[in-house]
Amino acid sequence: MTPLTPAVFHILLALASSERHGYGIQKEIQRHTNGQLRMGPGTLYGTIQRLLERGWIEEAAKVSRKTIDERRRAYYRLTRAGRSALDGEVERMDGLLRAARAERIIPRAARG
Repeated sequence: MTPLTPAVFHILLALASSERHGYGIQKEIQRHTNGQLRMGPGTLYGTIQRLLERGWIEEAAKVSRKTIDERRRAYYRLTRAGRSALDGEVERMDGLLRAARAERIIPRAARG
């Protein structure tokens, strides 16, 4: 499997637990990365469009609402295909971490 781009990975991860609109996805990415990754609107919405086209996310019709200024706010959710892609990427990253630990590049996680 080809590694996911950071934008794709973080958007899928942001949608793993809940349906979110674009701004909510941005905020969740900032939370996951402790504010180290800020995705601009071009990257965010361009990536969302590609994920919609791939069938990895879909618009959540039941959650779509109107904002105060009456513009439609689209909410998105992960599809099975998107969850599978996210799971595959997490598995790939886990394998890399295990290899790095085996080579003593990074310390083993503390055990409780």
